[in-house]
Amino acid sequence: MYILNDIEWTFKQPFGQMTFARQNMRNYFDVIVIGAGGSGLAAACSAAEFGGRVLVLEKRPQPGGTTGIAVGSFTAAGTIWQRKTGIDDNPLAHDEDAGKFARPEIEARNNHQLRQWFLHHSAETLEWLAGFGLSFVGPFPEPPNRVPRMHNVVPGAKAYVATLQLAVQQAGGTLLCGAEVLDLLQDGGRVVGVRVNVQGESREFHAACGVILAAGDYASSADLIARHKGERFRQIEGINPFASGDGHRLAARVGARLENMDITYGPELRFVTRSRQPFRQWLPARGFLAKWIGRLTRWAPKRIMQAAIKRLLVTWQHPEDSLFTDGAILLNQHGQRFVNENSWPDREIAVASQSDKVAWILLDNRLTQHFSAWPHFISTAPEIAYAYVDDYRRLRPDVTHSAASLELAAQRAGLPTVEVRKTVECFNRYISGEVPDEFGRTGDTHSIQNGPCVLLGPVKAYFTTTEGGATVNERLQVIENRGCVIPGLYAVGQNGLSGMVLWGHGLHIAWAMTSGRLAGRFVMEDSKH
Repeated sequence: MYILNDIEWTFKQPFGQMTFARQNMRNYFDVIVIGAGGSGLAAACSAAEFGGRVLVLEKRPQPGGTTGIAVGSFTAAGTIWQRKTGIDDNPLAHDEDAGKFARPEIEARNNHQLRQWFLHHSAETLEWLAGFGLSFVGPFPEPPNRVPRMHNVVPGAKAYVATLQLAVQQAGGTLLCGAEVLDLLQDGGRVVGVRVNVQGESREFHAACGVILAAGDYASSADLIARHKGERFRQIEGINPFASGDGHRLAARVGARLENMDITYGPELRFVTRSRQPFRQWLPARGFLAKWIGRLTRWAPKRIMQAAIKRLLVTWQHPEDSLFTDGAILLNQHGQRFVNENSWPDREIAVASQSDKVAWILLDNRLTQHFSAWPHFISTAPEIAYAYVDDYRRLRPDVTHSAASLELAAQRAGLPTVEVRKTVECFNRYISGEVPDEFGRTGDTHSIQNGPCVLLGPVKAYFTTTEGGATVNERLQVIENRGCVIPGLYAVGQNGLSGMVLWGHGLHIAWAMTSGRLAGRFVMEDSKH
């Protein structure tokens, strides 16, 4: 059964035969999943596999979440894809390497036991996903991983969303979009359901076996960021504007313990997307076409896959810090510098404090040529695709402003030409040793030349994701502040990180899918005891 807004569709086997009824929605299910991103859809599929009647609640008009804008990397050890290429690998070695991505003071706060447990289950999750018809390429290397471990779904992470959504439908699950969960319902301390706002109407749904929190991170919750990370970060937005920490708030309200709420991936600079609706799902939501496209990805030519990945790359990946260490500068909309470009996170905080929270990156001809070929790229999805100046000219002309002179490039970017010229002259006086840099920058040796130039932007400062989440045990059950299980409540993905630090490409999606798969099974098993 598939529900969208106030219309109910009931699917019967074989797929495609359906009957229609006006809203006649049952309020009782075995499992309720809050959130229809990667972890929520995986949980729903798994619970349905184990015989559960499943309801998935999504506050947005369509499923996808942050998973829907990712490249789609899934990092795992001991996979069949590794064995096919002769790679001998294991989860313990993976855990050791995973600990090398974050700074030592961050890694010291990692939940080592849970991360090891998760990595022992990730390879089987990858095979489980392939069983739905998803295709993966790789594995690809990503240092400091000692062997290639990064598997990439084709053509991109939206394939997870479309494929799992279809699987939920085929299993008779129910997906209700435009449904904001307001509260968890409890009876004698056990979570037994939810209260939901559906298009302005308050409704209650009840879960016989359990409720699974899968509502994503809190990168776009200014209040949660300021409370846990610091007031100076309040102005920085999340890359997913709808990641408002709903699951974290729901968990906290029933007494859940939250860990590592001050740890974030970012802030970092990213180019502003051209789309006014960047989260619109471009894969069909249901029907024969959705099924056909999911199967088609397995035979997509490599060059088509690479083109799709590179388009995602120049839309969502961040410009490398090497742009600034090699001599680029940041300009605000007034054509002025405003920060030491090599100082993180002061750079990002300063960008978020500018008018409209935007800035532009200035490359002169030397830097333009420098970032036009390997190994000097503007952005990357490691070992999958690399984007250079020409890629941005071709794929993101909206953020790439090229011209034969500094003044003309500034004009094309909409910046005041006189002020830009003054700013460059001031920077060049620092380079020549006449004056110290007004923002404390040191070590630069190349002046900015008035020849062919490129202005890249606007860029904004974003949090990519957050590492805080509810404490869970190895059954994905949520733990309250006294250390006891909250009966009937489970958390997956970013809601159930439980103190883990998952830096590096592909670990967050691997956790989303693995925790979702296992929680769906556990909630059904636990209900029988």
